Amino acid sequence: MADTVKINFAKLPSSLDGLIVLLAAESPGGGSAVLAPSVEALLEPAGDLFARAAAADRFEGKSGSSLELLAPTGTSATRVIVIGIGKAADLKAQDWLKLGGTIMGKLPSSAKEIGIVLDVEGADLNAEAAAEIALGLRLRAYSFDRYKTKKKPDEATAKPKVTLYIEEDSAAKRAWKKREGMGEGVILARDLVNEPANVLTPTEFAKRAGELSKLGVDVEVLGEKDLKKLGMGALLGVGQGSEQETRVVVMRWNGGKSGIAPVAFVGKGVVFDTGGISIKQAAGMEDMKGDMAGAACVVGLMHALASRKAKVNAIGLIGLVENMPDGNAQRPGDIVTSMSGQTIEIINTDAEGRLVLADVLWYAKERFKPQFMVDLATLTGAILVALGTENAGLFSNDDTLAARIYEAGLETGEKVWRLPLSSEYDKLVDSKFADMKNTGGRFGGSITAAQFIQRFVGDVPWAHLDIAGTAISSPPSEINRSWAAGWGVRLLDQMVANHYEV
Repeated sequence: MADTVKINFAKLPSSLDGLIVLLAAESPGGGSAVLAPSVEALLEPAGDLFARAAAADRFEGKSGSSLELLAPTGTSATRVIVIGIGKAADLKAQDWLKLGGTIMGKLPSSAKEIGIVLDVEGADLNAEAAAEIALGLRLRAYSFDRYKTKKKPDEATAKPKVTLYIEEDSAAKRAWKKREGMGEGVILARDLVNEPANVLTPTEFAKRAGELSKLGVDVEVLGEKDLKKLGMGALLGVGQGSEQETRVVVMRWNGGKSGIAPVAFVGKGVVFDTGGISIKQAAGMEDMKGDMAGAACVVGLMHALASRKAKVNAIGLIGLVENMPDGNAQRPGDIVTSMSGQTIEIINTDAEGRLVLADVLWYAKERFKPQFMVDLATLTGAILVALGTENAGLFSNDDTLAARIYEAGLETGEKVWRLPLSSEYDKLVDSKFADMKNTGGRFGGSITAAQFIQRFVGDVPWAHLDIAGTAISSPPSEINRSWAAGWGVRLLDQMVANHYEV
């Protein structure tokens, strides 16, 4: 797993030393920056340097703005960076996370040790907020450069050590302990999605998921013989044109009371998607190494739950397959039999993710009898047309589950928007030759894909998250500069924490 920054906490310092970051709020009336008394005391040896520099640079403490003081007289600081946080009264929990990312973005790339003073006039910057800042720092610092053989001098240095100074340092350490594993889960998901498909084959993916056993997760890998015995014809049909063998990985975290039904998360893991016989155009096909982002999220989520010893019984299942065209690949017009016994006419071999989910969801339902199932998949380009890159598409047969996911999305900033399901849409995936077909036509493509998947969940409360617009190639944010966002780990960890832990 990629290392980012080393995080430590300590009590507020009595003097400035080295590279220091200070925070300034915007005056409620605007026009000036406001410092906390403890910060003013730290700057006192430098006289009126801050006031003069702020006036010269018109620094007013607005959110995201910054002011640099080089080697301020009277202190041992080599550089002081003052970051504006905006109006303190307006800050919400999510803003602290973004602030951490903003701070990391303002730091010089050569910095090895940084101190950040967490005291703001008019804001409740408590231990929980400090932990969110630390998480933002770590996520923003992430980069994926393991295949670069030539690096700039500053890229070759070790990751920086960051000390966050806060009066409640012990409480902040405890709060960070709860988030640290979740941050690692996001980074793990990013690493998996960023890996090239010649490295991250289904077998290698399964091997990396197996490393969760070090955290107490029970990991079981099903090979093609197992899948054939189970009757997973829909899943196996996707991979029959590839030399890489298909895998299903089952991850179990038993942190709740014995006998309580688990919650289940299912991820689409198409490690590379050429489209099969219905081959995609060449331009942009390299991005299809990320067609396993749903599976990556599930692995990252299981890491997060196990790391923080979540008091819940959770199952993570991922279907790992490569969709390639060769003489053995399935064709448009083929009919396959799913594990459920339902038959599927293949209209387009590039509509393969729903075939993966069909068998894995049915298996999860039948074997584990879960409280609910949530699946994640980079499923349709249509969701990008509908929602862009700011929201994932949410489809559900259960209003309570849908509302809980939506609320967790607002809390974490990993937002979702619910789209409809109805019998009128469902008819569009009926087939003349089989029980159903794997596409529903040009219009409402994300909806008809969800209608297809719904045929394999029975009466279990279920939600489908179409993350094609949010998981890969998403626009840069305060906490992510990577091609892969690790989207969904924080969302679902929050949802579990809010509603399903004992």
